[in-house]
Amino acid sequence: MLSYTPIQEIPAIHARLVDTFAAGITRPLAWRREQLQQLVRMFQDNKTAIEHALWLDLRKPDQESALMEIAGIVGNAGLALANLEQWTAPVKPPVGSDHSNWNPVIHQVPKGVILLISPWNYPFTLTFKPFIGAIAAGCPAVLKPSEVSANCAALMDELVPKYLDSNAYAVVNGGVSETTALLDLRWDHIFYTGGVAVGRIVAAAAAKFVTPTTLELGGKSPVIVDAGYDLDLAAKRILFGKAQNSGQLCVSPDYTVVMRSVYPEFLEALKRTYKTFWPSGALAPGTKWGKIVNEHHAQRLLKLLNTTKGRILLGGKHEKLEDGTRIEPTIVTDVGLDDPLMQDEIFGPIHPIIVVDSIDEAIQIIRSFPKTLTVYAFTNSEETKQKLLDRTDSGTLQFNDTVSMLGADDIPFGGRGDSGYGAWHGWWSFKTFSQERTQIDVPASEEPYFAARYYPYTQEKYEIMSSLCYPPTS
Repeated sequence: MLSYTPIQEIPAIHARLVDTFAAGITRPLAWRREQLQQLVRMFQDNKTAIEHALWLDLRKPDQESALMEIAGIVGNAGLALANLEQWTAPVKPPVGSDHSNWNPVIHQVPKGVILLISPWNYPFTLTFKPFIGAIAAGCPAVLKPSEVSANCAALMDELVPKYLDSNAYAVVNGGVSETTALLDLRWDHIFYTGGVAVGRIVAAAAAKFVTPTTLELGGKSPVIVDAGYDLDLAAKRILFGKAQNSGQLCVSPDYTVVMRSVYPEFLEALKRTYKTFWPSGALAPGTKWGKIVNEHHAQRLLKLLNTTKGRILLGGKHEKLEDGTRIEPTIVTDVGLDDPLMQDEIFGPIHPIIVVDSIDEAIQIIRSFPKTLTVYAFTNSEETKQKLLDRTDSGTLQFNDTVSMLGADDIPFGGRGDSGYGAWHGWWSFKTFSQERTQIDVPASEEPYFAARYYPYTQEKYEIMSSLCYPPTS
């Protein structure tokens, strides 16, 4: 049972974390290392409880929970532990000869107290992976998990104070009122993952205090299937990406644009892969297939299926359960750009197929939508890859696979435009919550060079300063 945090307690929680940061408790690397080690223990000790909470909220298969929600977090914390000294080491930047004796140094210093608002679809990953960056950076943090994934949020509330320093880290649970109370406070960085509508609200709240913000949103991440590529492999990798968390993933392949010359063969490849993945159907007894998170989202998706003008090639059925609704992975063909399936991000196990005659036409379709987190393309053509790099916009451009960039903690991940801004993963999460603070030490021996800058101003001093406007060029 999820208990909401009393709103009147939220300012006191915030004040406690502010005091902890001001006291310097989170700055020593030994302290940060201990907290990261404790986070690893928390996930290892409670692996079964975490998998059970994910099952209750999403019917997420244990295989997906172990890989995407637990192993990824443990691995990410291990990466931070292995690199903490390197990440935090002062840097001596290269400077011109005029300033070489000023001893410039760039320090990675913690920004301060962080607010981290996470979504329901990957409740542990999208809470704790960025949180690892905050710990590594030396920042206290409030975690605000989604109330929609109530069992996961309740488990976080139970576990975090058992394993981590409660003076530096807190879980605040609740809905709109509690989130609004959090956003009314001054933070040193806000990290939000979710939809664009709430993202705009978060950004507006942050603007009141000129608070730096990271937004990871979503969008209709497209897939292009080019002629000449292995169609069975493309079908396999597209359906794998679409199946993760029953399509409830911010970088889920939203729709596929396929070249007309290979369209019939591609549909046959989809049928073969579908039969391999779900021999008796995804809703068959014993099949590990997740549910839609709640009835509101289930009805939204069923309405799309009922109103699409396209043809259901595979799937299309749904099943009512005591704890929710499961919808089969569904492939829809003969879909036009005006179809209900093409109006907004689907965020579910429905995948429309659009046929085009050229890569240029595919690019035109992609550019007609707001910028997405990812553009996927299956192609062997270097010319096509370059064209997509030059003429499409997205946070990530991934060739010949789907969703796997989420597991690469050594490359940045983030959006552009309507899909968000800022980057995280591994070192980039640490960088997100750190300030590059520059230190210089100007020696007294520089004084002869400063003579012309002082009052009283004279014509001679003016001519010296003017000469700097015309430096010698090579």
